Amino acid sequence: MDKTTVKVTRSILKGAPEPTLRRLPLYYRLLKQLRETTGRTGISCTVIGSELKLDATQVRKDIEMTGTVGRPKVGYEINELISAIERFLGWDKITEAFLVGAGNLGEALMGYPGFTDCGLSIVAAFDVDPNKCHRVIHGKHVRHISKLTGLMRRMRVQFGIITVPGEHAQQAADLLVEGGAMAIWNFAPVKIHVPENVIVTNEDLYCSLAVLSQKMTRRLAETRSKGAVKS
Repeated sequence: MDKTTVKVTRSILKGAPEPTLRRLPLYYRLLKQLRETTGRTGISCTVIGSELKLDATQVRKDIEMTGTVGRPKVGYEINELISAIERFLGWDKITEAFLVGAGNLGEALMGYPGFTDCGLSIVAAFDVDPNKCHRVIHGKHVRHISKLTGLMRRMRVQFGIITVPGEHAQQAADLLVEGGAMAIWNFAPVKIHVPENVIVTNEDLYCSLAVLSQKMTRRLAETRSKGAVKS
């Protein structure tokens, strides 16, 4: 095991701060974009910070969590840094997932090609609606929810995604936990209750929309206020 692997393993066991985990994918996307569009092979924290409007010192601290150290006046080799971020985030391995809720949002997630870069593969979907079951959506078979627990155990899938209406979210979570889920990505607009050993991340679209709407309302008010002052 080399020194970089040891550093990454220690960082993972210690647990990186959540803000760092949210910034690393931004660096990852930027690096891949620059590699593909400009062909550049090296980059510095200053450039990354400038492109993303972040402090260069913070960028360096985040990258150090991956075990990668830049070279003075040279920075980082882009391919090496991309690989380091992939290893640190676990994106260098394929994580299979079951999705519960084959409605509009579920179908959109099943068809999203960007998950491939993150090592996420939705291998099957489940629903209670007989009109949705036995269909193939974006190459994924939709099965009745009654099949979830047994199939999840047999396939040893440990990642679940919930895209059902709020009133059905807890039932979906219970079935995923029963099937052996270690992590659940919850898109339902309610809090789900799971055992302490199960990791949950909530994507509340209502909260994101509320923040965006309030900022937009404030910006419009400022614009009208400036217009009134000029007139």
